[in-house]
Amino acid sequence: YEDLRAISNGDGTRGGLSLRLLKPYRICLPSLEKQNKIVNVLDKFDQITNDIANGIPAEIEARKKQYEYYRDKLLTFKMKQE
Repeated sequence: YEDLRAISNGDGTRGGLSLRLLKPYRICLPSLEKQNKIVNVLDKFDQITNDIANGIPAEIEARKKQYEYYRDKLLTFKMKQE
């Protein structure tokens, strides 16, 4: 990345990379099979992350309701009749 920035003739925001500047560099890409494996791993990671993001708030809400239920049970007393 730093090498590419060094040869860029842009102002630093978008950069001035052109095909002429990039052509001398060899860019190695993994095989299509390897790329698909990477995609599968990242998809699984994305799924887990989203499940956690959705699951934790739901779990917190369930614990709040549970707390309120037991709090009310413990702090509700029957009055003695005389």
